[in-house]
Amino acid sequence: MSTPAVPPPVPPAGDVDVHAALREPAHQVSPTARALWAVGAVVRGLVLVAALVAADLLDWWALPWWGWALLVPALVAYAALMPLVRYRVHRWESTETAVYTQVGWLSRERRIAPMSKVQTVDLEQSPVARALGLATVTVTTASAAGPLTITGIDKPVADRLVADLTRRTESEAGDAT
Repeated sequence: MSTPAVPPPVPPAGDVDVHAALREPAHQVSPTARALWAVGAVVRGLVLVAALVAADLLDWWALPWWGWALLVPALVAYAALMPLVRYRVHRWESTETAVYTQVGWLSRERRIAPMSKVQTVDLEQSPVARALGLATVTVTTASAAGPLTITGIDKPVADRLVADLTRRTESEAGDAT
């Protein structure tokens, strides 16, 4: 019989860097982000329905009546529920030492980008986001996991965040690799 592997000891609380802990970030995205995500869901649903109708009209493939009976309520539920769940989950935070994000609605992902690894900071606005007064901030790092993206924050908050991250990135001594 083999003995089970013993996990490594947990360091005393004084040795843990509380700034780098993988934890829930402090700030929620804007409540208006729910509308942004709902519009996106409706557009994706309409594109799918249009493609299915076109396939039927061109005699490529036809969805049976019961398929429509399942598809339409599923699309409506997706457009109604997904934004609510995402709003509860999506969070972000920027500290002097790192940027934290938490995203997802079916699966969830938490990430930390130390300021020493930040390479670029970008602000984006789609036409719908611009109409709603929202923006997306993308923090690109040297990580193979890709950039951290904070979607659905108010434009003035995004502007301040970009300015703050840019200032802190410029003053960081590392080479962001």
